[in-house]
Amino acid sequence: MKNNLCLSLLLVNLFVFIFQGAASAQTIPKEQMILYTQKWEGERYEDGRPKVPDDLLERMKSVTHEEAWAVMKNEGYLHQYEEGWLSTHPDSVLIGRAYTALFMPGRPDVYQAILDKGHAEGRIRGQNAWPVDELEPGDVYVADQFGAHADGPTIGDNLANAIYANSGNGIVYNGAIRDIEGLKELPEFTSFVRSYHPSHHNPSHDQNTTLIGMNVPINLGSVMVVPGDVILGKEGGVSVIPAHLAEKVVKTSEVVRLRDMFGHQRLREKKYTAGQIDSRWTDDIEKDFSQWLEANIAELPVSQEQIQEILKNRTW
Repeated sequence: MKNNLCLSLLLVNLFVFIFQGAASAQTIPKEQMILYTQKWEGERYEDGRPKVPDDLLERMKSVTHEEAWAVMKNEGYLHQYEEGWLSTHPDSVLIGRAYTALFMPGRPDVYQAILDKGHAEGRIRGQNAWPVDELEPGDVYVADQFGAHADGPTIGDNLANAIYANSGNGIVYNGAIRDIEGLKELPEFTSFVRSYHPSHHNPSHDQNTTLIGMNVPINLGSVMVVPGDVILGKEGGVSVIPAHLAEKVVKTSEVVRLRDMFGHQRLREKKYTAGQIDSRWTDDIEKDFSQWLEANIAELPVSQEQIQEILKNRTW
């Protein structure tokens, strides 16, 4: 209930902002973006959206949903995972910074007002292309299209190619796509969508959907997505990681990965029992782990720099 109220207040503020004549339709001011993401202390885009560093995004590819979920839960973020997706590239991983779009069911008067204003500001083509034009390299286009299915798809292979050209990434789309075979031909267009339907959205007929917001907080099933959040899509699910927690998620994952490798190896060697590895490690096991890190630093699936940092912070 509290989360729903929070999202409702955000949408009310957004509607007020749009219809009071904002300088850039369907967006929020930089100051409001910074307010929503005030825990982020790093670099930002010109509009205020957090810009999680590329190296962290690259390291995020190895993070599991379980690892991300555990860190976020411990920080009090309880609604950051959404399942039930159709994945266009089920064996691939989607990582990037969220750029959001909010659609609502078509309503001709609102649709036309937004369309006219957008064209007056220099935007071209239909509303479904406007967020795509704003994408930056490394972005993930995250759109709430309220689960629209028949006559709802606003993304086919043409728009998918434009999304990929601008972002180098795929999408998370709470709605239906079309031209799924064409989307699968883009090798790195890893995407998570609700469904597939061969029909298409026709903006000249009944205005099936209306673009209400770009680069604004949106609802993605049970998750609130804030622009700049890190999207982790793999194994059929999507984790939404607040920008300020991205580094902690990555570093925690790397430590867990190394400890698992060490534990599994020692179990195969029969040096320790399962009970010893599954419970809190003794000082002797912790010392063994540190020595193992030093001895295998060049072969481990975590950079030597990061392993050195882990060793520096250990007391064994």
